[in-house]
Amino acid sequence: MTTKLCKGIAQGAFALVASLASTAALAVNDLPGGPAVNQLDLHPPVTRIASDVHVLHYWIMMVCVVIFIAVFGVMFYSILKHRKSQGAKSANFHESVAVEIAWTIVPFVIVTAMGFAATKTVVAQKDTTNADLTIKATGYQWKWGYDYLKGEGAGISFLSTLDVSQRELSDAGTPQGDDYLLRVDNPLVVPVDQKIRVITTAADVIHAWMVPAFAVKQDAIPGFVRDTWFKAEKTGDFYGQCAELCGKEHAYMPIHVRVLSQEDYAKWVDGEKKKIAAKADDPNKVWAQPDLMARGEKVYAANCAVCHRPDGKGAGPIKPLDGSPIVLNADKLAQIKVVLNGQANGAMPPWKQLSDTEIAAVVTYSKNSWGNKTGQVVQPSEVLAARQQ
Repeated sequence: MTTKLCKGIAQGAFALVASLASTAALAVNDLPGGPAVNQLDLHPPVTRIASDVHVLHYWIMMVCVVIFIAVFGVMFYSILKHRKSQGAKSANFHESVAVEIAWTIVPFVIVTAMGFAATKTVVAQKDTTNADLTIKATGYQWKWGYDYLKGEGAGISFLSTLDVSQRELSDAGTPQGDDYLLRVDNPLVVPVDQKIRVITTAADVIHAWMVPAFAVKQDAIPGFVRDTWFKAEKTGDFYGQCAELCGKEHAYMPIHVRVLSQEDYAKWVDGEKKKIAAKADDPNKVWAQPDLMARGEKVYAANCAVCHRPDGKGAGPIKPLDGSPIVLNADKLAQIKVVLNGQANGAMPPWKQLSDTEIAAVVTYSKNSWGNKTGQVVQPSEVLAARQQ
């Protein structure tokens, strides 16, 4: 019996040590600009509006706490003081006009004071005039598209998708890092101390663009244009997520905003403009297969690998590209149309935002990678013709 007891204690101790070691391995730290460990309070504000929201939140919460204590204090006092076991006898009285007037006027004054205090902040949140920079944020299943419309950087456009390594960690069930499921390939970049207007819309279902540190949350609704704004008062990286349940990949749709100094932002804009110029390919140019394959590999890694995986095998309901009948089809137009228009009610989203050359490259890459050895080459002119059909 003693031997069994010792053995049980040893096994229990071993399990405890293993559990603690596992917990230590999975331990995370606070993410600056993002969630904190065991966070109970609001995110630290980095905009004036966020600071005002914090003050309003705490003030209203204190009013509610005072009311709670007063109401329940009187109630519990009455219950304890006038209970039958203490010999209390119920009184016989009718309504009091003074009391009824008081419990009508006092709540009215409290609610009016709350509304008056909130009105200034709410109105300021909706004032998107005189913006220094205007950016359109379009929600897709499941990524964000950013288009710089006005201000420094106008003309820049890109997609922001969950980093491929983050999806691989999730599929493997091995979360790692303080920014787990918050890291993206292309963060939204803005300058500090400038008013940024964000226009939101969506291409498929309702999404919501939310960054708690900015006190910003605006729905992105298909067919509608909504807007919000923020003015970050310090540089750094700030994180949010889509705040509407937009489908099975909802958890993989983070928002990453990088706030730079004006000088660094100007350098970033210059670099992006050069990238745009480099991507402005002639759709009539005839590409060699090796060049298309090299270009297509980059496009696939940036846009397709999150769902279809780097090895093209797919995951869960996501169909594999390796051995896919559509990819292997001798009619190249079949796959081009799927990439352009999507299919399966949005499970495969449309990719019209990619250039003709990018689509031609990624289709060529998928047709000649992994076990697919079709030898087929898709030229940008073929994609352009498919767009016009």
